[in-house]
Amino acid sequence: MTGLKRAVHWIGGAEAPGGSGRRSEIFDPATGEVAGHVDLASAEEVDAAVAAAAAAFPAWRDASLMKRTQVLFRFRELMHAHRGELAELISSEHGKVRSDALGEVARGLEVVEFACGIPHLLKGGFSENVSTGVDSFSIRQPLGVVAGITPFNFPAMVPMWMYPVAIACGNAFVLKPSERDPSASLLMARLWKEAGLPDGVFNVVQGDKAAVDRLLEHPDVRAVSFVGSTPIARYVYETGTRHGKRVQALGGAKNHMLVLPDADLELVADAAVNAGFGSAGERCMAISVVVAVDPVGDELVGKIVERVGALTVGPGDDPESQMGPLVTGVHRDKVASYLDTAVAEGAKLVVDGRDTPVKGGATAAETPGFWLGPTVIDHVRPGTVVHRDEIFGPVLSIVRVSSYEEGLKIINEVEYGNGTAVFTNDGGAARRFQNEVEVGMVGVNVPIPVPMAFYSFGGWKSSLFGDTHVHGTEGVHFYTRGKVVTSRWPDPSHGGVNLGFPTNK
Repeated sequence: MTGLKRAVHWIGGAEAPGGSGRRSEIFDPATGEVAGHVDLASAEEVDAAVAAAAAAFPAWRDASLMKRTQVLFRFRELMHAHRGELAELISSEHGKVRSDALGEVARGLEVVEFACGIPHLLKGGFSENVSTGVDSFSIRQPLGVVAGITPFNFPAMVPMWMYPVAIACGNAFVLKPSERDPSASLLMARLWKEAGLPDGVFNVVQGDKAAVDRLLEHPDVRAVSFVGSTPIARYVYETGTRHGKRVQALGGAKNHMLVLPDADLELVADAAVNAGFGSAGERCMAISVVVAVDPVGDELVGKIVERVGALTVGPGDDPESQMGPLVTGVHRDKVASYLDTAVAEGAKLVVDGRDTPVKGGATAAETPGFWLGPTVIDHVRPGTVVHRDEIFGPVLSIVRVSSYEEGLKIINEVEYGNGTAVFTNDGGAARRFQNEVEVGMVGVNVPIPVPMAFYSFGGWKSSLFGDTHVHGTEGVHFYTRGKVVTSRWPDPSHGGVNLGFPTNK
């Protein structure tokens, strides 16, 4: 145990070691060794975090919009100053390379910057004289205590999709991060305190399903935001709404890239490799299926394979590494199992990531740590397991089709509807695709169409449970309630006698 890190809770503005006696291991994905332990919260510790948030909420709700904005600006500057430290924590526990971790922090900070505009975002409407002497106006008010349950793949960015907007709107927040990479949440909590956020407005409970269930059931938690797999998203949505909460639960994805014959194949190949293997494919917006319309398949696969062969796979802290390991051994083994499944289903394994050399080691299969290199599977048939399942790893499938219509049909029949892309030089075809595809986020010659923070993020079908997406205007609406006030004030000029000289008061 000596020298190992320990991730604890953050409750009421201070670190709070767990008292449940339950712990989970934190691994170094590059070596497979245990790097530390994380305390797992009991229901009582979740209750303590919610109680701290509930106690802090009234004063924070009543803080002026300018006061909240000043805290957010200071938090943004502190996060920017500590971005290197945050990226190092992410790389060490998740495994992604440093440049990817820094990019994650930068995209998360965009939401903080968006939330700094809360005085404008919370402006209501006003109608004068809706009836004789009667005015009406609308306002939006915070909910109270709200919670975020976030995944391992973006331990900084996904929480930042939630808590900046929630806190800017005047709520108090309880974060339950992934137990696989918990340390980033504690650094962010310390920076909130340094920025001047009152104690209790931001809390962290480390934990597993026991903590999730207590947050979903707790009567003082008004709303829950979740990002993760579709089965868990469905569970969070059904359980949370059954207990009277607002819930936005973002689920899984199987993102397709449709490549039309007129597309620039050099651009497509670059995009497919970047979007398929960045962060080792462990992201809900990864492109996992390339749908190639005849006759471009053979040429495109050749260009993709050429680029994959030039990638450097290695530890996240090595500046030469372009792709790191997967997050755990169990997840690596699950992802790798799909390679044999694909062959059994009749597909062709063009690049086997188990044979990929790892910088400083041997092949991925022989190197200690949770390694699997970029994998390319060609001639994948629609509807097979490899095509249907969200693999969530560095596995890129190629589906061959004869027409735009056939490709569109395949995409629209997929269970998920998170992200998609079309690559073409035909503006009419692109416009038709963005209109006809049944997916929430669409890229035109853009492989990962993650919207900027002032738009909202979220998909369709089994990729979203709930009525609102995260951040942007929809995020502001999720974390607030609308109220309409109708008022009439008697005019004192209609009554009374006053012989004094008229003055302005």
